[in-house]
Amino acid sequence: QVQLVESGGGLVQTGGSLRLSCAASGRTSSSYIMGWFRQAPGKAREFVAAISSSGGNLYYAAFVKGHFTISRDNAKNTVYLQMNSLKPEDTAVYYCACARGSYYYSGTRFDSWGQGTQVTVSS
Repeated sequence: QVQLVESGGGLVQTGGSLRLSCAASGRTSSSYIMGWFRQAPGKAREFVAAISSSGGNLYYAAFVKGHFTISRDNAKNTVYLQMNSLKPEDTAVYYCACARGSYYYSGTRFDSWGQGTQVTVSS
């Protein structure tokens, strides 16, 4: 099993940037797809981005629109989410998750989750 710990959340003004990190530990020797999700108050959790096990394939939700970039450093067992041009509607708890496999598709089942990190964007 893989344990995930997010960090990097906080309070930022509209137009600002944040970089989220997610450190993985445990059985990280297997290939894992890594993903970021978010959940705003009163809303369902939604997919934000995912990255293939090698880091060569990136997948984004339509609303990202080039403002977010996912990356990973497999030597450090860490995945990142660089968020630029943040808006108040980006306010949410952001979760890191992983799924066994190499490539993400809409049916990918993420079975390990971090505890989440709060991102608040003030207007």
